[in-house]
Amino acid sequence: MCTKDRRKWLATEEYHGLLQTAWQEATGWLVARYVVMPDHVHLFAAPGEMDVDLDTWMRYWKRLFSSLHGRREHRWQAGHWDRRLRTGESYDEKWQYVRNNPVRHGLVAKPDDWPFQGELHVLHWCE
Repeated sequence: MCTKDRRKWLATEEYHGLLQTAWQEATGWLVARYVVMPDHVHLFAAPGEMDVDLDTWMRYWKRLFSSLHGRREHRWQAGHWDRRLRTGESYDEKWQYVRNNPVRHGLVAKPDDWPFQGELHVLHWCE
């Protein structure tokens, strides 16, 4: 999901912490690995403890983040782009691509140098 008009305000320690808080409170889906970029977020998630569809959950945590955040000029674009992964191999492959995003954008030399990434829940794959 992207910030409105792709404005680059998102990748800060404060907002990184607020995103983690929102995701931990929005338990309809469980956020696993993620990367927060200046103007968008990549995350991997799986259904959580409630029966909530992905679109509803996305709107919920964005609204929760905005409430915690409190700056009206920082908005999310409507909607999001998602892709369903079917195997653990695909997850690892996609994660390697996502974690290299800050390198491709010239923000760091190595993926491990990017401070705005993490893993809140471990996804276990049944194959």
